[in-house]
Amino acid sequence: MMNTLPKNTIEFRLWGRNALFTDPLTKIGGEKCSYHLPTYEAIKGVCKSIYWKPTIIWIVDAVRVMRRIRTQTKGTKPLEFSGGNTLAIYTFLSDVEYQIRAHFEWNKNHEKLEKDRIDGKHFAIAKRMLERGGRQDIFLGTRDCQGYVEPCVFCEGKGAYDDDEEIAYGLMFHGFDYPDETGGNELHARFWYPVLRKGVLVFEKPDNCKYKKLVRQMTAISFGTDNVKSVSIEAEELEVVV
Repeated sequence: MMNTLPKNTIEFRLWGRNALFTDPLTKIGGEKCSYHLPTYEAIKGVCKSIYWKPTIIWIVDAVRVMRRIRTQTKGTKPLEFSGGNTLAIYTFLSDVEYQIRAHFEWNKNHEKLEKDRIDGKHFAIAKRMLERGGRQDIFLGTRDCQGYVEPCVFCEGKGAYDDDEEIAYGLMFHGFDYPDETGGNELHARFWYPVLRKGVLVFEKPDNCKYKKLVRQMTAISFGTDNVKSVSIEAEELEVVV
């Protein structure tokens, strides 16, 4: 059924024992408490762990919450910047499961990669990596929370919040505007007001987020044919392996 999707869209199930979705701007030191919902940036990171190249930008369309939102508090010993460990209390989400729909668009800021914009080949590799559980390890907000992925059909099956008309949340971290994706020289953090409708969270597109905060000046990373393997060569290599 994945074949009926546009050649830039994937749908997958994401689950794990614990998750910690937080605001990175307040993530240094102290105690941490997870948002009840996954952030756009965290899910985008999962998509990039499944498959990513600088030619594409993953856009997260929607998340469906499949299990009841539960929290669990644990004592941890995170590393300190000055060395050693400190004792902190983290509040995780427990026993999470989501359905995700996301698609990729071309990153037109990397003009040298224009010939690498072959949607069918990127889509084929993304599907194959998804079937294998991702190209890199999957994390649910932090490396402490291992996640797992597999293909699914979005909105198939029974979700825990299907009968809830609307659950609104306060201001929440959305994601980062990176210079290599925006074409600028600044790193911004985005924020928004999420609303869960019948268990589905439809994300605002990054360009539509009204609330932004300048984090710092930042120079875009340069990518081109000299440091990026073309998708055509990568597809051929995968065929040889298989």
